[in-house]
Amino acid sequence: MAADDYVLVQGIKATRGTLERWQARPWPVLGRWLALSLVIALTLLFAVFAVSSLVLPDPTPLFVPGITAPVDAGDFGYILAGNSLVLALHAMACVAGFIAGSSMRLEADRRTGFSKALHEKAGVVAIIWVGLVTAFSLVTQAYLLGSLGADLASQLEITPGVLVLTALPHAIPELVTLFLPLAAWLIASRRDEWDQLLAATFVTVAVAVPVLIVCALVELTLWPSLLEAVSPVT
Repeated sequence: MAADDYVLVQGIKATRGTLERWQARPWPVLGRWLALSLVIALTLLFAVFAVSSLVLPDPTPLFVPGITAPVDAGDFGYILAGNSLVLALHAMACVAGFIAGSSMRLEADRRTGFSKALHEKAGVVAIIWVGLVTAFSLVTQAYLLGSLGADLASQLEITPGVLVLTALPHAIPELVTLFLPLAAWLIASRRDEWDQLLAATFVTVAVAVPVLIVCALVELTLWPSLLEAVSPVT
């Protein structure tokens, strides 16, 4: 068997075994992911609130489905497409962690000399790179969402804090599910359980997809009603 084939077989075997263990006792694993993901989501929401309270609003009116125009199927597709892209990026961090922390390590064990050192260093570099990209993603999201929040709060003549509160019914479950792959990545890195990350990718995406669909529906139906209730200009 070629070395690459061996690594692939070992990766599939580890993933299958991990899924079987989780199926027998799913909640301890899923509970850790959800708890950490909730912390990340709340941290991001606080950062969004802080940014929206500090930046100068742009007076250009924003398009808000259900407020400035009727909701249609295109609005649902737009929200779902954006969230799917973010979920895909976070899921790829899990896959990259599996490759860097597990597959590269298996490959390195079968090599010697410079080739062995190269594979060991490649895994470390990949892990650091994923961490930096993840941090950059969170900072970027906080700034962009905070800027939009400032603009929308100004347009509706409400405070950024009130705006964030009206968004909580869809924002919290949405962000928690979006950050599930990152939570799995962080927990695996701390426990040195890189071989479980491919299984974590499958599970977190399977959990996130239906939740994101429901959140998009809530955002387009409940959120406009909440905004109308708190805004003096709608």
